[in-house]
Amino acid sequence: MEYRILIVGSGAREHAIARSINKTQIDHQLFCIASNKNPGIMNICDELILGDIENVDFIVKNAIQKKCNLAIIGPENPLSKGVVNRLKENNIPSIGPTKDLAQIETSKSFARDLMKEYNIDGLPIYQSFTSMNGVKECLANHGENYVLKYDGLAGGKGVKVSGEHIFNHEEALDYCQGIISSNGKFVIEEKFIGEEFSLMSFSDGKTLKHMPVIQDHKRAYEGDEGPNTGGMGTYSDKDHSLPFLNKEDVNKAKETNEKIIRALYKKFGERYIGVLYGGFMVTEDGVKVIEYNARFGDPEAMNVLTLLETDLLTIFKSMVSGDLDSADVKFRNQATVCKYAVPIGYPTDPAKGSSVDVSMIANDEVISYGSVNTQNDKIILAGSRALCITELGDTIAEAELVVEEKISKVKGSLFHRTDIGKIELINKKIERMNKIR
Repeated sequence: MEYRILIVGSGAREHAIARSINKTQIDHQLFCIASNKNPGIMNICDELILGDIENVDFIVKNAIQKKCNLAIIGPENPLSKGVVNRLKENNIPSIGPTKDLAQIETSKSFARDLMKEYNIDGLPIYQSFTSMNGVKECLANHGENYVLKYDGLAGGKGVKVSGEHIFNHEEALDYCQGIISSNGKFVIEEKFIGEEFSLMSFSDGKTLKHMPVIQDHKRAYEGDEGPNTGGMGTYSDKDHSLPFLNKEDVNKAKETNEKIIRALYKKFGERYIGVLYGGFMVTEDGVKVIEYNARFGDPEAMNVLTLLETDLLTIFKSMVSGDLDSADVKFRNQATVCKYAVPIGYPTDPAKGSSVDVSMIANDEVISYGSVNTQNDKIILAGSRALCITELGDTIAEAELVVEEKISKVKGSLFHRTDIGKIELINKKIERMNKIR
């Protein structure tokens, strides 16, 4: 049987997914619905279809026209609009959860309420709001340690942490009022102190196969300073853990992902088929849940797919057919580092329209293209994270050196964080956790 696969999305994550799938020995054709002419995806796919990647009708129409028998949904917005439900109605299975199940990402209050209802560990003290009633009192109860979360999708930028983004209750009230004024909802929850990490798991709705643990760096500037971004870079260690975690931390995260999948099945009676991304923080009181995402992380996808030894399409097939338990999912025992090159001014006022030159990088397999366009054989900045470079090594430091050497050769109106994966930054995190524990 020939697989006719539709990938929805046109960032670096989708480029990495397309590249991984293209390594398969299984007979296949690859189509991609994209909002930009991503040069990496264009080189791999049989056809790139330009259009609105959030338009469910457009996605379904093309999936039917191309006679697709598998869809892979990259970003979160199409999931929130029920694209998987519509594809399912047309007998096209997807890697990605239905609209109800995707609420684990699309609604912060739903995720917290689910954890509470099914008694899942790692829950902060929290309260959801649809008006300003009780907000002052809630903030007073939390004192100076609270987090404000917009209850919806905000591209990783809807979270405000006290002492980092917001410095007094007046600023907090202004932020909350802004959400209410636009008919939004928000959650106020306790602020955890510790180190964040991510654990993604393949799911067929019953069985989970866990991926290596990763740490992302959300802040735009060196030393974890500056505004939040979609992620400036990531690293993972060769033991599939992180230098500041112990075995119990990783096992707790795995157990929590498993409990979430079981809870979703109990609540909705349908299987979660896709990638579940748990965002955790290790604290003095153990592992806590920061958030959940209903798809591969970006940049985390680049780390895990670079390490993946098992055929990705084979894994996806077993997820759809419900026999993931029999799949042998293997990852290399190596460290990875991924760094993004982003436009000058990103994320607040990014440069766009100028060209990027990657000709100095010999092996373009290490490049995953993001928010760029192809015009007259040139790569043009489109305004968000432009491209990332991912490398393997026997240590994080070794992988970082190779990435740094290559990303420094990229020419254009770009910057990147040189500190991600460097031993100095990692040692700071280890020391911090030693003090906290």
